[in-house]
Amino acid sequence: MMCIINHEERLMGWLAPEMLWALLSIPIPFFLYLWAWRQRKKVVIHFSSLRLLKAARQPGQAWRVHLPAFLLWLMFAVGLTALARPTAEITLPSDYRKLVIAMDVSRSMLARDVEPSRIEAAQAAVRAFIGKLPHDVRAGLVTFAGTAQVVQGITEDREALLAAVDRFELQRATATGSGLLFSIHLLRPDLAIDLEQAIYAPSAVPWPAPSTPGSDRSAAIVLLSDGRRTTGPDPIEIAQRAADLGIKVHTVAFGTEHGVIPGYEGYSFFVKVDQETLKAVAQITGGQYFYAATAEELVSAYQALQGKLTLEKKQTELSFAALTLMFALGMAAIALVWRRGQRMLPRAANER
Repeated sequence: MMCIINHEERLMGWLAPEMLWALLSIPIPFFLYLWAWRQRKKVVIHFSSLRLLKAARQPGQAWRVHLPAFLLWLMFAVGLTALARPTAEITLPSDYRKLVIAMDVSRSMLARDVEPSRIEAAQAAVRAFIGKLPHDVRAGLVTFAGTAQVVQGITEDREALLAAVDRFELQRATATGSGLLFSIHLLRPDLAIDLEQAIYAPSAVPWPAPSTPGSDRSAAIVLLSDGRRTTGPDPIEIAQRAADLGIKVHTVAFGTEHGVIPGYEGYSFFVKVDQETLKAVAQITGGQYFYAATAEELVSAYQALQGKLTLEKKQTELSFAALTLMFALGMAAIALVWRRGQRMLPRAANER
């Protein structure tokens, strides 16, 4: 079964939550209106005829008298809510323009617990993913095993990307952190990262001031791995660097718990998927985590990521919408009062 974990869902929020205290004053206009209405009933109103009195007291129409006041009260409530600057999660066109696909090419990808093998299933899924990328998204490819390398720089050329997928070569060991580091370097060449120093002493490399995780809406990394890191920098530490740059890392854990690869002299080795590290990488960077145990689930995972590159849920401030609603409510209340006045004037004139 494919597992998907989204670490960024937040349906609604407030940019100025301290202003929510103002909502406590919402009942005040209601009670003031109720008090004024009761006081108004004590006033004696003289009608020039019984017919006009009956017209003013048509059965079933009493609620219309209060409708303008109700609309104004709603306008007041919406205005107070707008002071807290509400936000909501809204699906909008994505801003992604650059993407790096990072692929694990360690020998554990030879395991055949996924037919025909992990590496062949992964290559097929990545080819399909590349073929359906939005035309305005440029992509690059990074592979990692004992070391990491850029097999295709950022490009719009889909044929070049597909050819790079066919050039994958399996190697020993798994340097997940190096794969992440090379992906960051590919997305942000302006940082001029010293890759050699970053691999052996990441903490010694100067990095820009931290930004909000996931704040870079133009770039992302999609990382697939089937095993545990055995060499290179800690992927958690590099993921924190990506988060500080605002880059989301979406991770895909691929394979079953029973994967086996052949060793020397007839020995075999179990290759277990390291789900926990990949979950943590996605969580730290504000990305999404997927687990796929079959080729079909892997294709589904990439299809889900495809959707995120086209449409994305974003926290959007609703204050402008609230102001628009306030204006509409106010105009509706004025229109109702004016219409009622216009209807009463001819009746009063006819009674003279």
